[in-house]
Amino acid sequence: MKKKNRNSMEKNMEKQYLVLVLPGLIIFTIGLIIPLLLAFRYSFTSWDGLSAEKPFAGLQNYINLFRDSDFRNAWWFTFKFTIGNTIIQNVLALVFAVALDSGIKAQKLYRTALFVPCLISAVIVGFVWLKLFSNVLPAINDLLGTNINFLLFGESKTVLSGLLIANNWQWIGYWMLIYLAGLQSIPAELYEAAKVDGANAWTRFFNVTIPMLAPAITICVVGITTGSLKVYDLLVSSTGGGPGRSSVSVIYQTYATAISGRQYGYGSAMSVSLVVVLLLVALIQVKGLKSREVQQ
Repeated sequence: MKKKNRNSMEKNMEKQYLVLVLPGLIIFTIGLIIPLLLAFRYSFTSWDGLSAEKPFAGLQNYINLFRDSDFRNAWWFTFKFTIGNTIIQNVLALVFAVALDSGIKAQKLYRTALFVPCLISAVIVGFVWLKLFSNVLPAINDLLGTNINFLLFGESKTVLSGLLIANNWQWIGYWMLIYLAGLQSIPAELYEAAKVDGANAWTRFFNVTIPMLAPAITICVVGITTGSLKVYDLLVSSTGGGPGRSSVSVIYQTYATAISGRQYGYGSAMSVSLVVVLLLVALIQVKGLKSREVQQ
């Protein structure tokens, strides 16, 4: 009798869980799964996005991707932006997290100041840094009589650096909190044991802190990488893809092709290629980083 009651309660709980999950699942399906399936379908057509007819094009759109120099350049910029972001944000976020975990004064103030920028829209961040680089900092330059080049968005050689500064300013605080949470979950006994064994600060950091932060490192590396590969809104409000086409990302190129160029089928092929790369990169990173967690 008790076993039957227990089974009945478990079934009721499963139903309640399903009811709670269902709204999110419906939104996820409508907002992501269905658009992905439609994009995959349209990628095999030469549809212009407006007409009723959707002529079948087979694999021609995907063949054209390899011939499209603008699309290759967009990928090259996206990869450079992603690599720069992944390295800089992880290193600086970890440095700030370690500094805050060391017990410095006004810790809450510093933590809030670093975290606040990530609450701002990327469009606003791009606009703010555009004004800083083009108006505010050059004015300070003139005031101090210095000759520092702050027009980073104005030259193809420096536009990537300017975008990395803006993006890192916005997101370092977010990833810092993840590292900080990881640091605060490390048992103090491990550090005490390392001290007893004669380990100095650097040895403790590389042999205790880094291994114990492996789960946080996995989250941050994968999150920063996939987020950087999808950069778009920051570019819209800051560089507009310029100067020239030196800061056009894959999503920016996809939007310009599908919407502005009215090549919806070809643009869908671009978006499918991005999804495939995102999945592959995330899978490789998670598998590689998770294997380190298991070993440790």
